[in-house]
Amino acid sequence: MHIPDGYLSPTTSIVMYAASAPFLAAASKQVQKKLNRKSIPMLGVFGAFSFLIMMLNVPLPGGTTGHAVGSVLAAIVLGPWLSILSTTVALIIQALFFGDGGILTLGANIFNMAIVMSLVGYGIFILLKKVLPKKNLEPVFAGIAGYIGINVAAFLAGIELGVQPLLFKSATGQPLYFPYPLRISVPAMMIGI
Repeated sequence: MHIPDGYLSPTTSIVMYAASAPFLAAASKQVQKKLNRKSIPMLGVFGAFSFLIMMLNVPLPGGTTGHAVGSVLAAIVLGPWLSILSTTVALIIQALFFGDGGILTLGANIFNMAIVMSLVGYGIFILLKKVLPKKNLEPVFAGIAGYIGINVAAFLAGIELGVQPLLFKSATGQPLYFPYPLRISVPAMMIGI
């Protein structure tokens, strides 16, 4: 699900950094309020968990790969704001040292996998707990929340990629960045989920 450099226009990359910035600022403020002796090790554990689980790629049709993301589980255990920061740190390390996702596209990857997955997954989990308040169903709720969270993130990545040929073309009409339209990009991103 990591979007590499060269697939998004610089304009789209700037927009995605700008979209991520307020959430990261809010997450930083929340972490300062909630950081204590108990949460510091857990923040590190879930950052490492997110990093590790995203490094395990599964081959998908069409020559690409997919992977799990630990954002929703981290959001359920730590809260969405700590999850956003721990997943962001994992994404930065992957982009800088492993080339998994790009530096210019890091804003989009953070938005999709750290911010959206954490907030959507956490929201779904809380909603399910309120609608069906049975303690023994929490693992099922977590699974459902994780599934919905990763689907929403993949859908957004498909949209971000698929709008590139609509918005950025050469004088001859050729796409400058990602060449496939929404009708291809969205299903391609969603097929592995």
